[in-house]
Amino acid sequence: MATLTTHPDCVPLISYRFGKGATNIDKYLELDGYKSARKALEIGPEAIINEMKASNLRGRGGAGFPTGLKWSFVPKQSAKPKYVLVNGDESEPGTCKDRLIFEHDPHAVVEGVIIAALAIQAKMGFIYLRGEYRYLIEIMERAVADAYAKGFLGKKIFGSDFDLDVVVQTGAGAYEVGEESALMESLEGKRGVPRIRPPFPAVVGLYGGPTIINNAETIATVPHIFRIGAAEYAKLGTERNGGTRLFCLSGHLERPGVYELPMGYNLRKMIYEVGGGIPKGRKLKAVVPGGSSTPVLTADEIDIGMDFDQVGKAGSMLGSGGVVVLDETVCMVEFALRTMKFYQHESCGWCIPCREGTDWLKKSLTRLHAGGAVDKDIDDIRYLAENMLGRTFCPLGDAAAMPTIGFVKKFRKEFEDHLEGRGCPKHRAAEPEPALV
Repeated sequence: MATLTTHPDCVPLISYRFGKGATNIDKYLELDGYKSARKALEIGPEAIINEMKASNLRGRGGAGFPTGLKWSFVPKQSAKPKYVLVNGDESEPGTCKDRLIFEHDPHAVVEGVIIAALAIQAKMGFIYLRGEYRYLIEIMERAVADAYAKGFLGKKIFGSDFDLDVVVQTGAGAYEVGEESALMESLEGKRGVPRIRPPFPAVVGLYGGPTIINNAETIATVPHIFRIGAAEYAKLGTERNGGTRLFCLSGHLERPGVYELPMGYNLRKMIYEVGGGIPKGRKLKAVVPGGSSTPVLTADEIDIGMDFDQVGKAGSMLGSGGVVVLDETVCMVEFALRTMKFYQHESCGWCIPCREGTDWLKKSLTRLHAGGAVDKDIDDIRYLAENMLGRTFCPLGDAAAMPTIGFVKKFRKEFEDHLEGRGCPKHRAAEPEPALV
């Protein structure tokens, strides 16, 4: 079973119960489990949403939208049923945090669903797991079953007049269904392609009813906000970015892993102190700060706080918190190509800019990396990526375009070094010198 990596600067809030046997409901109850749900039941929907707004919790799935504000968009009166949907389709390359929550603290997800349902008065909740996380479905289903057995789910939860049912569902392994409208399509048994918006899920969502959709880490954080109080939670982070989050550090680091750190934690410190720095004394070349869809930062751009606002001002995004560290040995053209291969493969193919754009970018980057490109191709790659931005039904097109633009803009010299029919300089350097005849 995977575990959280620790460091003196880590703040155990989301990870408060990790490694303590909290998959067992009785142990979860010993560790303050379901107290937050009881409190939420007592204070009522309006107070729940006000508490969430005061916490400054922002969505941990990537967009960073204020959670309390999102919940407040759901109409109080609705002719159709309301739903709570947990997005556990964790598919962003560089990100592996939600699985730790499902493995170590599944009841936090269940309790978060209960609080969210009370906030919008939904009678049905769904926990949607990534298709490759099928090995976790038994843990989550057992947690839900135990909650039913204790009277925390089902009819008259906690002895109240409120009814709530929760279902666990796994996907089919498609990156696209991480997008909230495609997730709803998949859950309804249809092909996982995005919907045209508006209307937005808060008004017309799952099965046509008002729906709130939150990332698994976001939902699992909710009980902890009520456990310590919104004001205390907000103080752990920065202005407009409350609390802590799970950062996934990978790539060229001495100590890669998942660390729970305060929002706004300095990126340089995260790399060199928390992550232990770059192995073998090599130099830092670049950092992808929030998963593969976020624009790259150079080694000169890492003195920033890791929250949504500060990373945004630096020209990138905090995204899902997947920090990928690249040392001086990395070929940025090859890295760009690998990134594009992923998005070309995962595109649902519904809209032309994404379907054709990702394919052309993959072909162009392949040709460039192999040494078959000309000067004009570099500008064409950037031009094509820029013309994909904002022209697709969902953000997958943007997710492919934005990092590509960043690679070309910040590492153009490296792209130019691949021209003249020579191919990748990194691979050329690895080839043995030809024998003298």
